[in-house]
Amino acid sequence: MHILQKANTQAANIFVSVAADVCFAVPVRWQCRADRPFYWTVRKAVLPGSGHILYDLKEVSMTKNIIIGQSGGPTAVINSSLAGVYKAARSLGADKVYGMKYGIEGLLKEELLELNVLLDDRMSIELLKRTPSSYLGSCRFKLPDPDTDATPFVKLFTLFDKYDICAVFYIGGNDSMDTIAKLSRYGQQVGSSVRFIGVPKTIDNDLCLTDHTPGYGSAAKYIATILKEVIRDSSVYNIRSVTVAEIMGRHAGWLAGAACLAGGEDCEGPDLILLPEVPFDQDKFLARVDELQRVKSNVIIAASEGVKTADGTYLCDLVSTAGQLDAFGHKAILSGTSRYLSELIHDKLQCKSRAIEFSTLQRCASHLASRTDVNEAYAVGGAAAAAAFAGESGRMIALKRVSNYPYQCITESVDVQQVANLEKKVPLEWITSDGMQVTEAFEEYARPLILDEVTPVYVNGTPRHIRL
Repeated sequence: MHILQKANTQAANIFVSVAADVCFAVPVRWQCRADRPFYWTVRKAVLPGSGHILYDLKEVSMTKNIIIGQSGGPTAVINSSLAGVYKAARSLGADKVYGMKYGIEGLLKEELLELNVLLDDRMSIELLKRTPSSYLGSCRFKLPDPDTDATPFVKLFTLFDKYDICAVFYIGGNDSMDTIAKLSRYGQQVGSSVRFIGVPKTIDNDLCLTDHTPGYGSAAKYIATILKEVIRDSSVYNIRSVTVAEIMGRHAGWLAGAACLAGGEDCEGPDLILLPEVPFDQDKFLARVDELQRVKSNVIIAASEGVKTADGTYLCDLVSTAGQLDAFGHKAILSGTSRYLSELIHDKLQCKSRAIEFSTLQRCASHLASRTDVNEAYAVGGAAAAAAFAGESGRMIALKRVSNYPYQCITESVDVQQVANLEKKVPLEWITSDGMQVTEAFEEYARPLILDEVTPVYVNGTPRHIRL
């Protein structure tokens, strides 16, 4: 690379010239001052002739402030991503780091927190990584299409200017990526220099373009552990019985599939696993349960809360009419699937049956968090900060698996427009032909995500958490 003109510490631009066939990697980091790094990103390119391209690089000084929000349902490791963004942004030169109290909805009310004050020591960061749920608070607020109603966007971008915000990070799932996609699109339309980066989070593991999502591994670890203990409990008495465990998962069966991880040398695991990807067939189901309970005393079934009949009716709606929808049009409450199946088994097969709902415990059990999950959640937070510092916007940080043995994932950024409002389902080839169990390929995929443990900080016999 040939430097045509080098900027001094106050200059706005530098110019470099490279041959047209040379691969030119950007952004370029240039240490202009001893006390603060400056970053440069390509702003435009002109053709000077002679087979060369002249690149005009824009200085991006991250001496401004950033803001972080959390949205949607919490997880056991969502705060690890918050810690990752905070620590990386501070180390890269951001001044104030703000937090949105209750997500974008709180920001619209100008409810901000100064994380520099709240997370001012190493112990705070370590406790944050071990604290479940959303430290900043969450919301399920859907921004309108900016082309239809720009009112909230005008308000938000006014606040970005007021607080000197140069980058916005939103930690969440499908709907949160919708928020980042809309903010990024509006920002481009109005010529804003604010960068918008999505940080993936969901126990549902249904985000596209990423191998898996932070939060899933810990939820899967909890499901496998508790189900294994339920299996032990069900074997106490020599009585024919069926236990149906209801596991979260509205449209995708990743969580219910994780029940297979309970299996091992000391445990057979669940006998049946029902996923939303396969329509529920009552006759086939009852025939299979009857066959199982004739040859073993205790039958264990793991069922996703989102299991539906062939006509699209949720099983939970057959025992409950709760039809409330959230702001994104999703059923706000899915509960009753295990109860329906348990009653069906009892009535049709005349055997003892019980229903268990794992409920919200699946997403807040930080005492059973996967160390792999905690580390990856922290890593995607740090990668998000790095992407913003590199001048990227309208992106989501994804995890790319590069090896199974040994397990290894790296981070990469993907177009958030290709993630927002889309869902990744369990591949049908990972589901057995009868639709009532998962294959070894599923276990091979999921097992590495639950490995290793993080020890909580115990005080007076219980884990210590950090809170506002």
